[in-house]
Amino acid sequence: MPLVPPYIESLRPYEAGRTLESVRKQYGLTRIAKLASNENPLGASPKAVEAMARSLTGLNLYPNGGLDLREVLAAAFELKVDNVIAGSGSEGIMSNIIRTFLGDEDEVLTTEAAFIGFQVLARSRGVTYRTVPYRDWHYDLAALAKAINAHTKIIYLANPNNPTGTIFTRHQFDEFYKHVPERVLIILDEAYFEYAKDNPRYPDSMQYRYDNVITLRTFSKVYGLAGARIGYGFAHEELIRNLLKVKLPFEPSTPAQAAGIAALADPEFLHRSLELNARGLRFLAQGLREAGVTVVPSEANFLMTVLPSESEAARVCEALLAQGIIVRPLRAFGLPQCLRVSTGTDDDNRLCLDAFQKSLRS
Repeated sequence: MPLVPPYIESLRPYEAGRTLESVRKQYGLTRIAKLASNENPLGASPKAVEAMARSLTGLNLYPNGGLDLREVLAAAFELKVDNVIAGSGSEGIMSNIIRTFLGDEDEVLTTEAAFIGFQVLARSRGVTYRTVPYRDWHYDLAALAKAINAHTKIIYLANPNNPTGTIFTRHQFDEFYKHVPERVLIILDEAYFEYAKDNPRYPDSMQYRYDNVITLRTFSKVYGLAGARIGYGFAHEELIRNLLKVKLPFEPSTPAQAAGIAALADPEFLHRSLELNARGLRFLAQGLREAGVTVVPSEANFLMTVLPSESEAARVCEALLAQGIIVRPLRAFGLPQCLRVSTGTDDDNRLCLDAFQKSLRS
């Protein structure tokens, strides 16, 4: 019997986007725009940074498992603390969901080319992982509903979706939910919730407090705390009670929790971040389309571009790197002909569009 199970041996580890330093070293550049990882180009809320600094005096003490943040979120959303969980990013909670709810005979169901982090986590459990194709780069919820079988245990839905940036609507989700048995757990990954929440067609999961739905959100995106690793989830207290049995007892860290609480109390930073992103989406989408690039409409903080072929996507990606623009190739997601471009500062976005135009001409 092998030491490593075959379903682990066959996995590829998650590969993060290129770092500024690696690109600087390879190409000898001074000005680089990192538009690969959907990070907030404004940095983090000053209030969050200050709160982290203040928390450092207590680093000799164990964290309280996110209880302070859970209490703040429960008050904000009119929930009980028992309905809230906090963890090391939404992926940390996602990992606990996989460990808590999947048995050996269970199956996972989602769209093809789903968020790569979920793909790795779900496949690492060694259960059957099934997908249905996108429909015009959107979740095909009708096809997902038809694909549910007696072994389906978890359905993963990201809304807005990474890497396409698309959403499914209230009406589509309502129709889909009618076909989901109570024994099936729906993960609603809302990492990009803040960018889409003002769209009247967007189904904010907090208005669907179903017993078999768990909402995941994060401070990594619009709040600019990707490096702190802090996320949270909402669900029926029975789901949370079982997740708390499995999650590491002292996550999230004390500084991460302090930063998250302070970020929630800084609406001015949130507003500035959303404004910059909306401006960047409009600028990049229009400019790229005028340059002849297929751009998928996005409700997040990035755009997915569709190139004619895998080789053309690789060529354009390399040409962008040589000009100091880091974007995300989506081959690992299962979309080898696509590149994902995060919004940056106004200057970053202009540099990106110029570099794209030059890359396409070459």
